[in-house]
Amino acid sequence: MKLLRALRARLGAKLFLSHLVIVLVGVLVLAVTAVLQAPEALARHIAQMEAMVGSDPALATDLVETFLRAVAEVLLVAALAALVAALAVSTFVARRIVGPIQAMTWASRRIADGDYHHRLQPLGEDELGALAEAFNRMAARLEATEQRRMQLIGDVAHELRTPLAGLAAVLEGVVDGVLPAETATFAEAQREVLRLQRLVRDLEELSRAEAGQIPLERRPTRVHELVEAAVSRLAPQFAEKGVAVRDETPRDLPAVDVDPGRVLQVLLNLLGNALQYTPAGGEVRVTAERQGEKVRLVVVDTGMGIPAEHLPHIFERFYRVDKSRSRAGGGSGVGLTIARHLVEAHGGRIAAESAGPGRGSTFWFTLPLAH
Repeated sequence: MKLLRALRARLGAKLFLSHLVIVLVGVLVLAVTAVLQAPEALARHIAQMEAMVGSDPALATDLVETFLRAVAEVLLVAALAALVAALAVSTFVARRIVGPIQAMTWASRRIADGDYHHRLQPLGEDELGALAEAFNRMAARLEATEQRRMQLIGDVAHELRTPLAGLAAVLEGVVDGVLPAETATFAEAQREVLRLQRLVRDLEELSRAEAGQIPLERRPTRVHELVEAAVSRLAPQFAEKGVAVRDETPRDLPAVDVDPGRVLQVLLNLLGNALQYTPAGGEVRVTAERQGEKVRLVVVDTGMGIPAEHLPHIFERFYRVDKSRSRAGGGSGVGLTIARHLVEAHGGRIAAESAGPGRGSTFWFTLPLAH
């Protein structure tokens, strides 16, 4: 029983036994066929020989016995040769198959222990090679996920540090008597608390977006209505900073199949981002056009622009093009990331383009038409 359980636990033994069974079945079929076919074939040959040399019962009996012994000897030698060949071939095949699987087992244990850098060597173009390639892709994604997790922890700690430090300074000043316990002082503390609340709310939204758990209440919606709502909501901030905002969206565009609230959230984020990085006297324009079965919305500004090396990372969470800016002068750093997830949840795409620093930026995204 122990031997049987040990054989069941080893793939190499299973492969060897499978090849051995195949050889034994082949030998058995060969033997049975020879036994069934030999008498008829022998009788036919004896009849031919009797026709040539005459009838001799003793000779016929001797021929039968000699023929049967020869057949048995040939079958025995063939069976032994088949067993030796099966042993050699099975060992070779088992090593070729079991070796990569053992390597994958060892690599999976390394990854389970936290070593996400380990990869398998290429194993060819067969199924095992495809399995090794899929394993390497899985390991790469796990490594990237772990890196993002560690980066997220660091980013969140960094983002929380600034408002917490400000709040602690205000409270410490009040306790030490350096700051007066009056409305203005507590208003400053309240602003820091509101920043913390806003950051926590954005992080919750980002978590749901990345997990694909944001529900969409889709319905046919006119694009120009969404743009009008977004522009009118931010118009006071544009006027206060002295930046012109223009709605150039055609009114005859077909309706899109979207969640209006979520698309409005995307537009507000892109317009707010353009306002933040466009100096006074600049301009922000919103346009749209139909592209096949989608509508493409574009937000163009004349702001500070984006260097080419930053464009691939612009939608990553907490990524900032201008590292010198404090978070107090901007948002939580996850707005563009949330916008990307919202657009992709609608089946669209979002991207950023820029001719370079000082030459403005263009953000665009697509939405599906309503049918």
